[in-house]
Amino acid sequence: MTQRRGLLIILSSPSGAGKSTLARRLMEWDPGLSFSVSATTRSPRLGEEHGREYYFLSEDAFKGQVIDGEMLEHAHVFGNFYGSPAGPVRETIENGNDVLFDVDWQGEAQIRNSDLGKHALSIFILPPSIKELHRRLVSRAQDSDDVIDKRMQKSWDEISHWHSYDYVLVNDDLDATEAQLKTIIAAERMRREQQPALQGHVNGLQSEFQEMS
Repeated sequence: MTQRRGLLIILSSPSGAGKSTLARRLMEWDPGLSFSVSATTRSPRLGEEHGREYYFLSEDAFKGQVIDGEMLEHAHVFGNFYGSPAGPVRETIENGNDVLFDVDWQGEAQIRNSDLGKHALSIFILPPSIKELHRRLVSRAQDSDDVIDKRMQKSWDEISHWHSYDYVLVNDDLDATEAQLKTIIAAERMRREQQPALQGHVNGLQSEFQEMS
């Protein structure tokens, strides 16, 4: 029996709050931590492989998994379905490894309400200010002004759901926030529910106690 059951670690934030950088740092910190591979009904792009970038499913197969409760979360985006298959996640956490999810508040709620929700750890990353959020979006020079405006308009809707998360961190210092994340994950890994071997150990202690009585 594995010493520890893995966690479903959910990271959410508005664009520009530092979530992607923090996720990358977490995976460098713990090589056993892996990103959840999503399923999609869109066609593979050049160089993409089934099971690596995505699980590429037909629409019927995708909907069938949803009906069977085998999608932890799912959404319809720009004409295609995207979701997180439960099977690979279940196998990973039973082997004692954590799975990282980059989803919005709707995905967080779906995962929390799934049959694996009791193993979920959700963390929301807040920016120190809206002004700083805008500065970060501009400084990374990845989006046009129009896209930045759309991301800013969407940011408040995302931030307004902060209260549904287990932990909320204000990312005003990347190194400090990274340290806080590691502390949270280390503590949550020790939750009683995450240690299936404890029951056997306690049973052994009880047997010893009875033998000594």
